Amino acid sequence: MIVDCAHYEDGRRQQQGPMPLEEAAARRVQGGFVWLGLFEPTPEELERVRGAFGLHELAVEDAQAFHLRPKAEKYEDGTELIILRTARYDDEREEIDTGEISVFLAEHFVITVRQGIASELTGARSRLERRPELLRTGSASTLWAILDQVVDSYAPVVAELDRDIEQIEATVFSGTVAPTERIYFLRREATDFYRAVHPLLAVLARRLAPGQAPAELLPYFRDVHDHLLLVNEEVAAQRDLLATVLEADIAVISVEQNRINLRQTATMERLTIVATVFLPLSFVVGFFGQNFGWLVEHISSLGAFVTLSVIGLVLPCTVLYAWLHHRRGQAAPPVPGLNHHRPPG
Repeated sequence: MIVDCAHYEDGRRQQQGPMPLEEAAARRVQGGFVWLGLFEPTPEELERVRGAFGLHELAVEDAQAFHLRPKAEKYEDGTELIILRTARYDDEREEIDTGEISVFLAEHFVITVRQGIASELTGARSRLERRPELLRTGSASTLWAILDQVVDSYAPVVAELDRDIEQIEATVFSGTVAPTERIYFLRREATDFYRAVHPLLAVLARRLAPGQAPAELLPYFRDVHDHLLLVNEEVAAQRDLLATVLEADIAVISVEQNRINLRQTATMERLTIVATVFLPLSFVVGFFGQNFGWLVEHISSLGAFVTLSVIGLVLPCTVLYAWLHHRRGQAAPPVPGLNHHRPPG
């Protein structure tokens, strides 16, 4: 879909509304340059644009594919294709929405192909139209306006990622287990964002090389490059910090798991002691509960019953206690090969 199409000459837009594609292709040879803006065009629309402006078929194929990294490529006819990655932070989903802008740059025309919702260029066009002194430098001024807007849009994303990382840090370092999935997802988001930012440094460095841009635009490209350097450093630091936070969260989970294991071990130890105490008691009670002749004939008085029952219950408990106390009091055997004597003076 064609969003806007305008002819610029002597630093001014030559008409108010967008012009048809055929008229734009004809005007590019009259002086100045034409800026054609497309948003998620169909293959048929791109084929029409290719035919009208004589674009290389490989460049058009590149504009239809989604790239993970920005890049710049120049073709034999002098047309340059610059692919940029855009980013926008969605507060509701707490995720980064990405898009892509393919810029076909030639002396007399600029064609921008936008993919994704995070690739709005209306602000860049409006800002550039208010700067006639930059428009007079030619089509390269549009590339500066696009780059400036794309890099400026990275700053809010960095700020929102910082806020999310601070929240996760506060949770982890308070001793509470943070959602590991959330940390992993944030690190993946930061990594994808880094892939959009870092390669763009090479694209901008190429533009700053001698003869690659009008001298009047060099300070503006350099300013964008400085802003991009700052964003790149912050995103790289965020990736490293998230890796540290993820390790800290795993450590907290490990400590918590150890606490649970210790509690379970202590509970099992208590249950084992209780079971050990009641085992001989159960045997004695079960033995004297048998109805064979000797017991029935010899336990005929209350005194005999009390004597046998007390001895039968107390004696095993006493023996068990003495055995456990003896086991606990045993010293660990010395380790062979170690000298336990104090060295002389």
